[in-house]
Amino acid sequence: MKVPFSWLKQYVDIDVSAQELETKLFDCGFEVEELIDLGAEISKVVVGVVTECVPQEGTHLHICKVDCGDYGHDIQISTGASNVYAGMHTPAALDGSTLPGGIKIKAKPLMGIESNGMLCSGEELGLNEDLYPGAEVYGLLDLPKDTVPGTPIQQVVGLDDYIFDISITANRADCQSVLGIAREVAAVLNKPLKMPATDYTVSDYKDPRLSITVEAPDLCPRYLGHYVRNITTGESPRWMRRQLALCGLRSISNVVDITNYVMLEIGQPMHAFDMDTLESCQIIVRRAKDGEKITTLDSKEFTLTPQNLVICDGEKPVALAGVMGGLNSEIKPETTQLLFESAKFARDNIRKTARGLGQNTDASAHYEKGISEYTTELGMARALHLIQELGCGEVTATEFDCSAGAPRKGKHFTARISAINAILGITVPTEEILAILKKLSFEVTMEADGDTMQVVAPRYREDIEIGEPDLAEEVIREYGYDHITPTFLKAAQVTTGGLTADQHRRDKLKSAMCAQGFYEAMTLAFYADADLDALHIAPDAPERNVIRIVNPISSNLTIMRSLLAPSLLNVAVTNLKKGNAAGRLFELSNIYVPKQLPLTELPEERLHLGFVAFGEHEDFFAVKGALEDLAASFGVTFEVERAEDVPYLHPGIAAYILCNGVRVGSFGKLANDVQAGLDLPRDSRANQKIFLGEIDYETLVAQLPAGLRYHPLPEFDTVARDLALVADEETPCGTIIAEMKRACKQLADVELFDIYRSEAIGAGKKSMAFTLHFAPENKALEAADVDRFVKKILGNLKFKLGIEIR
Repeated sequence: MKVPFSWLKQYVDIDVSAQELETKLFDCGFEVEELIDLGAEISKVVVGVVTECVPQEGTHLHICKVDCGDYGHDIQISTGASNVYAGMHTPAALDGSTLPGGIKIKAKPLMGIESNGMLCSGEELGLNEDLYPGAEVYGLLDLPKDTVPGTPIQQVVGLDDYIFDISITANRADCQSVLGIAREVAAVLNKPLKMPATDYTVSDYKDPRLSITVEAPDLCPRYLGHYVRNITTGESPRWMRRQLALCGLRSISNVVDITNYVMLEIGQPMHAFDMDTLESCQIIVRRAKDGEKITTLDSKEFTLTPQNLVICDGEKPVALAGVMGGLNSEIKPETTQLLFESAKFARDNIRKTARGLGQNTDASAHYEKGISEYTTELGMARALHLIQELGCGEVTATEFDCSAGAPRKGKHFTARISAINAILGITVPTEEILAILKKLSFEVTMEADGDTMQVVAPRYREDIEIGEPDLAEEVIREYGYDHITPTFLKAAQVTTGGLTADQHRRDKLKSAMCAQGFYEAMTLAFYADADLDALHIAPDAPERNVIRIVNPISSNLTIMRSLLAPSLLNVAVTNLKKGNAAGRLFELSNIYVPKQLPLTELPEERLHLGFVAFGEHEDFFAVKGALEDLAASFGVTFEVERAEDVPYLHPGIAAYILCNGVRVGSFGKLANDVQAGLDLPRDSRANQKIFLGEIDYETLVAQLPAGLRYHPLPEFDTVARDLALVADEETPCGTIIAEMKRACKQLADVELFDIYRSEAIGAGKKSMAFTLHFAPENKALEAADVDRFVKKILGNLKFKLGIEIR
């Protein structure tokens, strides 16, 4: 929000510089993003009086003698401006001066005649007609004849001013106006606040035809309307046009300017309806009908829903409440009667409407933060005062106040001085607390015990809600944060720092995944039902038991995730579409499981490890190997078993992950029908190689050993033996390895290195070649020992699985 320094001075006798005030605003909690010096880019440009003006023969130039006071009384400057004349007072940019945009002026010959500067137009000084009259006239800026030669031009045209660009937080809606900031300036400087004039007189005229009805009081708790007739539209006074211009608004007409001025000054967005354009004198505030249309003042047409609030003239909408007026009721030069509107609208509804329609305006920005009913009343009174001050209309006795019954007094709290000091952790003198609250317009009554206060907050401070904590914040931002002494909280303990065991475990897991070529991804915790649909998740699947976002920021982010797989698949698809044909990604993040719906308590946040590998050279066994190394880093082993019921994985190339016999996750190749539904580049082999997996991290952690135990290096070498086995096609490799290890406890490791199929082996059969590693316990293994182990393993495989040696 932009606040001119000169405008603030109308309400507070400021006796500090703009730079000092910037620091004080920072100290009391207001972020001044920028302090803009309007004349910063201008130097050595002064008032010059043309004492002599002679045309230069054969050119369009005039040779002028210019009196610039202390800078020189007879400076020769050539100009091509057609409106120059002897006796003219105009800006003179002297040798070595600068103009807006970094333009530097130096003395140099023009058409063979020496020119020691440049005479300036209003445009060359960065001015427009609203900032200074005559600034947009073609030619030199003609200054008043009482301006003193040599005076810096900033002082003459009003560029000796500053603009505070302040970031207003959502909780301080009362400060989104010049008056709101002036209240804070008055408090921080301990100066009285001069309120803008709000007095006006009404005529005896009443229009019995006019009526206002609010049919949606939940969305419009307060609506004020006042009928003004005998309107005379015209140009606004210079002071109003200048202040609007300093805040970035162009002047339109006196009536329209009043509504914009009140929004900037008071913080109350207003609208004025041309009564001559309304089909009836009946104003109705209601929800829009489904499919109803409106064309706003910027000539955009919108199709509305019952979630939008509209102002109607009996039937058709004439304004989109809190956002923008309708084109069918705009103020025109021939307007003779109007209805001023000042209202309080539900801020969440205005936000949804503005975002949903993509129509964000200055008015909607104010309403989204919130408007108090006090501001609504003050805004109307100020607008009617300006109508009379500018002499542009008759304020009639026809007025309306539609209220949902909100109290007309500020919020009342009982607070204790000791409690406020306890929150701050320091002792602020009672007199200081009372003085600060009084400066901030709180009404305070001390009780006999000297500690308890009865406090009434100002009506415009709707952010004051929880008594002592809010009052403590008000006290310390005025008293000074530098008074706070750092102390421990009561429950705090001195520790040696460092990571917890779980944090170490998570870091170890991430390092293990990175060691296998995976990069960590971080995705949003939201997606849409369409993402679950894309993975063919059944309607009655547990993953469909999701938490829905009441006010989603996008139609693609409507539910909290119940799986990591959709998020990582979306990342993989994005990479493939952008030409990144291979990659490995993982994410360790929460999924959200509601304990019941609708929500009555916070959901369970369960940590999952999701991973995706894609690219031409990826395959099932490469991913399986990465998971085996992950397990080995935690001192456990993973077993796999065929998975045929994971809806988004290929039923023949998918497996469940088991740790100590407990299922902890699944992984496999993306199902063909799921892959076919993705928006992927055509004719790319990388598209056919997408592998997804997900592990329940908490279930996995429950199977990990309490701590890694030291195992000394074996004293004797291991012995390897290769076996080629013939098994049924349906027998999983993991089952075979598990049976081998059950049969022989000296079997340390098993590696599958070949699979062979042939008619000679038999239909429905496959040959699988393994390398078996036997680890001795307390003596070196001899050939007879290994033969005995192999015989035992083959016997177990024959008995349990019908497997024979090839």
